[in-house]
Amino acid sequence: MSKSCFRRTTCRLCESAELDLALQLQPMPIADGFVPAALKDEPQESFPLDLFLCRACGHAQLLDVVDPEILYRSYLYTTSTSLGLDQHYKQYAADLVAVAKPPPGGLVIELGSNDGTLLRCFQAHGLRTLGIDPAREVARGATERGVETLPEYFTTELARCLRRERGPADIICANNVIANIDQVGDAFDGVKELLAPEGVFVFETGYQLPIIQNLLFETIYHEHLDYHSVKPMQAFCQRHGLRLFAAKHIPTKGGSLRGLVCHASSARATDNSVAELIRLETEAGIHTLAAHHAYGARIEKLKQDLLTLLRDLRRQGKTLAAFGAANAVTTLTHHFEIGEFISFVVDDNPKKQGTFSPGCHTPVLPMQALYERKPDYVLVLAWRFLEPFQKKNQAFLDQGGHFIVPLPELRMI
Repeated sequence: MSKSCFRRTTCRLCESAELDLALQLQPMPIADGFVPAALKDEPQESFPLDLFLCRACGHAQLLDVVDPEILYRSYLYTTSTSLGLDQHYKQYAADLVAVAKPPPGGLVIELGSNDGTLLRCFQAHGLRTLGIDPAREVARGATERGVETLPEYFTTELARCLRRERGPADIICANNVIANIDQVGDAFDGVKELLAPEGVFVFETGYQLPIIQNLLFETIYHEHLDYHSVKPMQAFCQRHGLRLFAAKHIPTKGGSLRGLVCHASSARATDNSVAELIRLETEAGIHTLAAHHAYGARIEKLKQDLLTLLRDLRRQGKTLAAFGAANAVTTLTHHFEIGEFISFVVDDNPKKQGTFSPGCHTPVLPMQALYERKPDYVLVLAWRFLEPFQKKNQAFLDQGGHFIVPLPELRMI
């Protein structure tokens, strides 16, 4: 195993060693490993991408852990570049303030706060905020724009220090971050340490139920160590002196889980949403190997169907570009083994333009390249953004171009 990656031997939630391989994807570089032109001829290290299932608690997870210093210190992604997320966060903040009822000027802390997009929504409610994010440049930029952000990893030790210096937090948020922490037990102990007696900790994370039901396998990559569901999470919270008192399946990022957590001793009641989602998970069998093996078979069929189509187009002499330079696209490209067919990738994110894709080193260009280079087909790898992409580029279709959408079923536009 590489020095920059190690394989753990126990479940991240319950510490059981009863772990079974549930889904094996192609090894690949880190998903956000887009490289500048100066490095495009240098090979990038690939790491295993194997999903395991815990027989003891039903939790799905990666056991191969890439050094977080590689993943996060020079992180490129910023929240504000995600379509529709700013509006989602405004509603999120309003909903959470209504539930938590923090006092005027109460403290909100966000773990993995990125560029401060969510915390600015809480500032609009008159609350004090503090962000914690290990990506140094992103944290510095957020602080300069008025959202104080510590460039640190969240640990129990840091939580104790913050409580001494700033007092308890009325609200703690962790959005799309608890799945990224190998020592997640220590992080939840830190939450318990920092949370006010009747405070609320809320997390949003990828949800294994829609990941399986809607074939969202491209959301599996090395940053995402865990693929959470309510049943194992409820037991995990209990082991750390906390209680999952509400849970909701939300549409963000193709399907996410929002969990609301309080101290085990809190007066807050646990509503029936927790039991209802556990019931749905059990009916879908997502805590079983059988469901994951069937999931893998569906993915394999889509892969072979797409490869057949692309090989046929290549025989016809057709040219192919792709849309999407997001992390999920890296998984899709590598597991479907389609990098060789793509001449260039277009993306609206200026930070990705001029770079080369992880492993395949395909150039990433501005959207205008579709009209300058005129490929016959565009493979919509960022397929969850098909609607806004098509709206912006209807002219490409009107001029005789075609879109290929690979998921959740292969189709042509």
